[in-house]
Amino acid sequence: MKKEKSSTLPYTPAIRTVLAFIWPVLIAVLVPILLFGTSIDATNTAQAPLLTGLGLTSWLIGMRWYGLPALGLRGHRPLYASIGFAVMSWVAFLLVRIGPVANTGINNEGLGRMFIFILLFEAFCVQLWTFGLFFRAVADWRGPLPATISSGILFGLAGFVTFTEAVPTLLCLSFFIVWGIFYGLIRVRTGGIIGMIIVHALQSLTIWHLFLPQIPSAADLQRFYLLTISILLILCWRLWPRREGDYRV
Repeated sequence: MKKEKSSTLPYTPAIRTVLAFIWPVLIAVLVPILLFGTSIDATNTAQAPLLTGLGLTSWLIGMRWYGLPALGLRGHRPLYASIGFAVMSWVAFLLVRIGPVANTGINNEGLGRMFIFILLFEAFCVQLWTFGLFFRAVADWRGPLPATISSGILFGLAGFVTFTEAVPTLLCLSFFIVWGIFYGLIRVRTGGIIGMIIVHALQSLTIWHLFLPQIPSAADLQRFYLLTISILLILCWRLWPRREGDYRV
């Protein structure tokens, strides 16, 4: 991993890590209150200002501290490699999704708007914060593997709070965290996040919006999350870096 000279960056690596976590959250929460006089309801599309605050703040701080390549916004080989790895989870999700959770049919209404919303807010803004800014700050402080795990957990927590498919159960939280760690491993193995962002949006669109689900029972969701967690853990094991050349921060 290639680190910048400490003299070229503000603060110490530890302080940058804390600020990379706190500043986007504070601005994302406070700006809607200051502008609209109300907090954001994170259970529906009104969460867009919250996610926009996370993404925009992460972009400004990340560009000031690191620049586009260090944030994982890379094309060429990192883009294609991250797409290839992320598609593995997409295929696994589709296979598991068709079974336990019944569908009412194919839903074509409003898919374009929904895709743009997922791509810009749920995928780009959240991943730019977690696997861009926060990952880079932790990697400079503690190294790439701690950055992988911590950014994956942060992504899981952010997804559990803000993503529309989340349900308030411990098993669902575990699913999001394992999903985040899998994406963190893609980030550290490829050095890029653009491919993950694209596949993330396509995955959520197809699994939860194109295949319109019936209201699932608790048992259906239990099976879905257990199966997907099992598959993701296998993929995480296969992607786990085993030598120095596997790290591409």
